[in-house]
Amino acid sequence: MSRAVLSLGSNLGDRLAHLRSAVAAFADEVVAVSPVYETAAWGVADQPDFLNAVLVVESPSVDEWGWLRRGQAAEDASGRVREVRWGPRTLDVDVVTVDGVRSDDPELLLPHPGTAERATVLVPWLDVEPDAVVPGAGRARDLLAGLDTAGVRRRDDLELR
Repeated sequence: MSRAVLSLGSNLGDRLAHLRSAVAAFADEVVAVSPVYETAAWGVADQPDFLNAVLVVESPSVDEWGWLRRGQAAEDASGRVREVRWGPRTLDVDVVTVDGVRSDDPELLLPHPGTAERATVLVPWLDVEPDAVVPGAGRARDLLAGLDTAGVRRRDDLELR
């Protein structure tokens, strides 16, 4: 059994529809879906705000590479174009962690780089896994305690299911 945490983000077009399309792409494997959060852009600040969420997925037949490929297929289906690193995007699906696997392969770094410093990932993840641990970095709750969460706004008016 493979269990993965996926971080979703969208800041172009119908942001909520793009996140919902990602949930639909993993529908048969979804264990948990976080609430939706709205956050300021990270990396390249001059762009629209993001909607973010986290999915927990499980499958006996999908490994870390399979989760990556499934996420990339969902991004492609949303019309994702990679022009600017950390730039605006219709859909971003990041594989945050898979069963504690560590990877330094440039195509699939695990845990996902920067997870321990991103409230945009940790806040929704803790909603669905209160005891979440970032492999090699520690408990998500402890990591979040040292971060600024002011720009992470829960959107209870938006639902992914």
